[in-house]
Amino acid sequence: MLPVFVALPMLAQIESRELQVPPAEVPRPIVQLRSLSPNDGAELTKTVWKRERQNLKKAWQSFLGHVPKKEAPLKGRILESETLAEFTRQHVEYQIEKGIFTDGYLLTPKDRPGKLPAVVVFHQTTTSQAKQPAGLDQSKPELMHGVQLVKRGYIVLCPRSFIFQEPSYTSCVQKMQSQHPSWLGMTRMMFDGIRAVDYLETLPNVDKARIGGMGHSLGAKEVLYAAAFDERYKAVVFSEGGIGLTFSNWDAVWYLGEGVRKPGFNLEHHELLSLIAPRAFLLLAGNSADSDASWAFIEAAIPIYKLLGSAANIGWFNHGLGHRYPPNAQAIAETFLDQHLKPMVPAQQAF
Repeated sequence: MLPVFVALPMLAQIESRELQVPPAEVPRPIVQLRSLSPNDGAELTKTVWKRERQNLKKAWQSFLGHVPKKEAPLKGRILESETLAEFTRQHVEYQIEKGIFTDGYLLTPKDRPGKLPAVVVFHQTTTSQAKQPAGLDQSKPELMHGVQLVKRGYIVLCPRSFIFQEPSYTSCVQKMQSQHPSWLGMTRMMFDGIRAVDYLETLPNVDKARIGGMGHSLGAKEVLYAAAFDERYKAVVFSEGGIGLTFSNWDAVWYLGEGVRKPGFNLEHHELLSLIAPRAFLLLAGNSADSDASWAFIEAAIPIYKLLGSAANIGWFNHGLGHRYPPNAQAIAETFLDQHLKPMVPAQQAF
């Protein structure tokens, strides 16, 4: 039996000003964020930004390694299926690359006709991996993101992170790099995020124009990169992933590796936020991996969102309750996703 969730306050809409409020005391910069303006001093116009954005994307792709342009057939299949009171839950498998498969859980709401919005939900670091957001691991109900979202009418895919496919995270990376020597652990995670959307797009009841992503901790890291390099992600919720490269263990071999700590490395994640613009991005902090210091990254990306006419599409919220996804953060995140992925909200009102 699924646990009973505490009813959350219904938020009809979130105003942009509510999620763009700086902390009461802005921390001294922990990192110096490189300006997103052109180095040659040119005025930052949409035309100039298009050029700068391409340069940023190339710089990041050079660091991460390039993913295949021609993708292998998905060969998706259902391994197991069960029908619950409000939704169906299917254990599914699909191909990432030729001969390399992943699995996860597909949650589909019952009695919802027509094309539905969809969300890829990336799990945190836990031995139960995708079973947690899919509701099979009920030890932490607040992290059953997939169950929460399917009950709101979303089709939800909870894929398993590749680092849980071998005895250790390191051995997973080593096996992957035997085929892709230039890839980082994060590159494979990013590509998995791209393939997750590919899979969702094969489903006849998914609205391809209304796909979002969310993740907590490890999952937040995954959704950040997936959304930065796949424009099909229209709205993103990043919960306690540690947005700055010094805020979390980004130097782990299964993420970006120790190269991010070497002198002269000059990439940072506000640049990925600018690649996501003008699409919607919400950062949730809890004074753990993310804190008031994370505001600097949001602030750095806001000028790009303004330039693109989408100033209200980026925001943050610090619930201050640690490395969690508490009810108040859930209410804000779900309202945020609803405003961007459900058509009943006029575009001009969307946060």
